[in-house]
Amino acid sequence: MTEPFLRVRRNTDSSHKIFRPVKLLTQFWNSSIGKKWIVALTGLALIGFVFGHLAGNLQVFAGPEKINEYAAFLHSIPKTLWVMRIGLLAAFVTHLVATISLVTANKSARPEAYAVSKHQVSRLATRMMFGSGLVIVSFVVYHLLHYTLRTTDARFKLLADGGKLASENDVHTMLVLGFQSPLVSAFYLIAVGLLAVHLSHGVTSVFRTLGLTSHNNAGGLVKLGNLVGAAVFVGYGSIPVAVLAGFLKLQA
Repeated sequence: MTEPFLRVRRNTDSSHKIFRPVKLLTQFWNSSIGKKWIVALTGLALIGFVFGHLAGNLQVFAGPEKINEYAAFLHSIPKTLWVMRIGLLAAFVTHLVATISLVTANKSARPEAYAVSKHQVSRLATRMMFGSGLVIVSFVVYHLLHYTLRTTDARFKLLADGGKLASENDVHTMLVLGFQSPLVSAFYLIAVGLLAVHLSHGVTSVFRTLGLTSHNNAGGLVKLGNLVGAAVFVGYGSIPVAVLAGFLKLQA
């Protein structure tokens, strides 16, 4: 009579062990500290991508062959590329959802405005974090449709199909054609500017969330955040500016 009971008890204990990590992750997600850590860690991953992507894009200044070879290399490792894309998308969505959840929770906790608005003393970057994030999301969607999926410009097809591309990896031609449009370049520069502001604050927030900020290094971290933001804006912004200025041209 006791054997079945003992067997059930053992199975129940096993199921608790299986679901314990899930429960811990749920509790971590539901706490404000947990969400802040998630925002910080996914933010680090996204910052890494931003600079990695920038390093690839800046090869356009080394000539058409260089950046097209880089594009060909990426497409020669499709499985790795898709793993990176899925991981990046997961980090991006998680970062966005966690940030929105934190903002919503903060507003719910303080339904009435303070007598003296905190906006009067907060930095411009802090006030713009949420709004700039939404603009950046919109830009990322457009950027993917424009250069990755190639659905917004009929010229981004092979010459044999009536387009302007010499090959599937003719990134140089796509960049020049795309940024020859003042409207596209303006949207790009605005989005990159907001990204720079977002990162300048985000870098210092990451260090603060991870407990790495002290009285001695606080000023230095602010300068580091500003440097990161400036590097991102100048680096990414230099490409459309160079196209509009005629420095980057289509191959003859």
